[in-house]
Amino acid sequence: MWKQPWRYIEGWTISGGILITGIILQFFLGKITHEAFHFPVNLISGTVFLFLLVLFHLISKKVRGLQWFSGYTAAVTSLSSLFLLVIIMGLTRQSSSGLSLQSVFARTGFMQMTVSWQFVLLFLYFLWILGLVTLKRISCFKWKDTGFILNHAGLFIALFAAFWGSCDLQRLRMTAPLNAPEWRATDEKNEMVELPLAIELKSFTIDEYPPKLMLLDNTTGEALPKKQPQNVSVETSPFTAQLMDWDLEITRYLSSAAAISNKDTVNFVSYNEEGATAALYVKARNRTDKTEKEGWVSCGSFVFPYSSLRLNKEVSLIMPEREPKHFASDVTVYTQSGDVKKAVVEVNKPFTIAGWKIYQLSYDEAMGKWSQHSVFELVKDPWLPAVYLGMGLLIAGSVFLFFSTPKKSA
Repeated sequence: MWKQPWRYIEGWTISGGILITGIILQFFLGKITHEAFHFPVNLISGTVFLFLLVLFHLISKKVRGLQWFSGYTAAVTSLSSLFLLVIIMGLTRQSSSGLSLQSVFARTGFMQMTVSWQFVLLFLYFLWILGLVTLKRISCFKWKDTGFILNHAGLFIALFAAFWGSCDLQRLRMTAPLNAPEWRATDEKNEMVELPLAIELKSFTIDEYPPKLMLLDNTTGEALPKKQPQNVSVETSPFTAQLMDWDLEITRYLSSAAAISNKDTVNFVSYNEEGATAALYVKARNRTDKTEKEGWVSCGSFVFPYSSLRLNKEVSLIMPEREPKHFASDVTVYTQSGDVKKAVVEVNKPFTIAGWKIYQLSYDEAMGKWSQHSVFELVKDPWLPAVYLGMGLLIAGSVFLFFSTPKKSA
């Protein structure tokens, strides 16, 4: 052991030493906090890392023993060690915050793997090896190595940018009221952050799925059948359907209705103002005992209470709250530089401005389609273009390898 040329056992020993060192640091110093590596600290430390990497590569040309770090065995052992931690992370419950440090296992960092010393050190060791392997091929460039260099350089750039850029990633939540510019948001710690832009909600729109009918157990409040609840979707009237042993006939469908309560009954009429709810007039007939019931069923709203139809002592017919199919916000965004942009922000269709991506996250669910505010998620990742560059090089290298591979003759 430790005789040149080094082999796998030396590689596993180095990786094991890094792992043990990381666990010891984690146990006594605690997890690594991102706040300590925000810009410009991450930029400076990343530059120092690259400088030392190039310097080590130049020195290794004259010191034969150091050439092992740019070889195959070093790459395999470093990658395998990092992959082992990834497997442990997948098999261990991870906690993002509020982790109790009373247990010894928790203090070793395996329950917060991505901010543990052992993970970071092994990741940097693998990145170091990957950089040396790439520099070695670049220093003795041959055209046939183009695909290899593109793949490895792309992976290095993507991992480097993702690691050092993670500290600058901002993910905030903003609640924007109607017709009032909002420039404040909250971070993951629920602390207020003032932004270099403001969002003014002009209007909020929502499309809902058609109302549904389902049976409810009067005793337990559970949907029926208990193991596989059934429901029917009503898009128009008249409409017929079956739920268990009940035949249903929907004779009236009001998409926007108001409830008018009398002494013994509840009636629904068309109503297009704020707080309107969906209502169905249903005639139900039991196929077994021929029992018949009829009346209005509604999911209710923040203005009107829900209305159910009691079919017998055991079962009632209800309309659950309507599910949103699509919702979006019409906004105007103001920046410090004086730009004013109008946009429609939808789920999975963010709006990008001044380096920020604005996502539609939620709304006032109690108010539904009459929500007076929208909840947005704002994400800024200044290192993301570098990650995209790395991924682009990876794809280019794969394409090059595909077309440059010699084709076997039939």
